[in-house]
Amino acid sequence: MPDQTAARSLLVPIALPAREIFPPNTLSPEARAALAASAATPAQIHPARHPAPDDLEGWRRAVAASNARFAPLVEQMLGETRCRVETWPIAGVICYVATPPGLDAAAARRLYLYLHGGALVFGGGAYAKAEAAVNAERLGITTVSVDYRMPPDHPFPAAPEDCFAVYRELLEDWDPARVVIGGASAGGNIAAAATLMIRDRGLPPPAAVALLTPEVDLTESGDTFQTNALLDVTLKGGLPECNALYAGGHDLAHPYVSPLFADFGPGFPPTFIQSGTRDLFLSNSVLLHRKLRRAGVEAELHVWEAMPHRGFGFGFGDAPENHEIDEELRRFIVRHS
Repeated sequence: MPDQTAARSLLVPIALPAREIFPPNTLSPEARAALAASAATPAQIHPARHPAPDDLEGWRRAVAASNARFAPLVEQMLGETRCRVETWPIAGVICYVATPPGLDAAAARRLYLYLHGGALVFGGGAYAKAEAAVNAERLGITTVSVDYRMPPDHPFPAAPEDCFAVYRELLEDWDPARVVIGGASAGGNIAAAATLMIRDRGLPPPAAVALLTPEVDLTESGDTFQTNALLDVTLKGGLPECNALYAGGHDLAHPYVSPLFADFGPGFPPTFIQSGTRDLFLSNSVLLHRKLRRAGVEAELHVWEAMPHRGFGFGFGDAPENHEIDEELRRFIVRHS
């Protein structure tokens, strides 16, 4: 059987001419404006400027720079919330617990265990705290945001192990049938991996899983890693250096490193997947949805027109389409928990 390089040489690629792609008229004015503004900014995470995987001090500087860059956004997110946000150690892991005001009896019995994004390297600390508030506010339920350990000091399996430990301790006070595990981008990876651990280790499963533009294939094998490169105004390109740093020498196709390659047989909960037609990770979502459906898992795939990774205006704006995601996710959570 020919190797991949030889096999690829037998294929005919499509040569695309240079062209300009404008925000389509099918979007809300706010979404069009967000796409235009995002196109004029650097990537939120800069793939071309990442240190080498073995340059740990360089990665520490990159994390510190990212925290500083996102500090104004974090301040804004926390300043706009009506939620009470507390810091709790759960199973020895720092977590941020956000409670929205005016919960009714049904909502008070539900819990969203949320894993923040950030290319598996960034987004901890204050950003994870702000994400607790934002998700609790948007979904109207108590949210626990896990400040899971990350590289360069804590590569895989630290992150999913932290989330598994938090979930296990939460079961002392919460009915698993009322708990939904979710995450965005890298957090979608950790949410899926931790749920696989929960199933494989015999704990009661959560009611459901929510994976928002999930980074579930660190081999970056899907079609949209090619077709949406640069078109995705948030990511603009793959993250191979981050992926290698996170994996810490483990096979990138390990099912807990890249959950796309896991066995989703009996025991995996109903799953909500969200993406957009300009999301670099759209193929991740499409492939994962098909794999879940083939395994008999109830799975919903929601794809938004022209939406890039993490929605419209990530970090500096908003659009009605983003709130449609919240509405769909609220409906899914209520139905399953």
